[in-house]
Amino acid sequence: MATVGKDYYELYRQSSIGIALIDTLDAMVEEHRLEPQLAMKIVALFDRIVTEVLADKVKARLTFKGHLDTYRFCDEVWTFLIKDANFKLDNQSNIQAEKIKIVSCNSKKPGET
Repeated sequence: MATVGKDYYELYRQSSIGIALIDTLDAMVEEHRLEPQLAMKIVALFDRIVTEVLADKVKARLTFKGHLDTYRFCDEVWTFLIKDANFKLDNQSNIQAEKIKIVSCNSKKPGET
């Protein structure tokens, strides 16, 4: 986990925007346009900002149904693999997916209140 005063999950690094950020920072480090330590700080800041923005700004809700294929709980993280998922969004539109993976982490660290 990254640290900037507090630990944040690194989940969003695997999103398309996270991958693009890391690829860009890697290229800048290779070209000696950016120090590796600064690139690491930027990625840690990305972890924090994405987590905070999603928690504060996203108010949309959805419901879903599907067939639970696999689940696991390791290091305080739940992972669910769901087949034939059907999502119903706030605006009543439906989205279907053959397979999805849901990763769920506790929003509070042990000892936080």
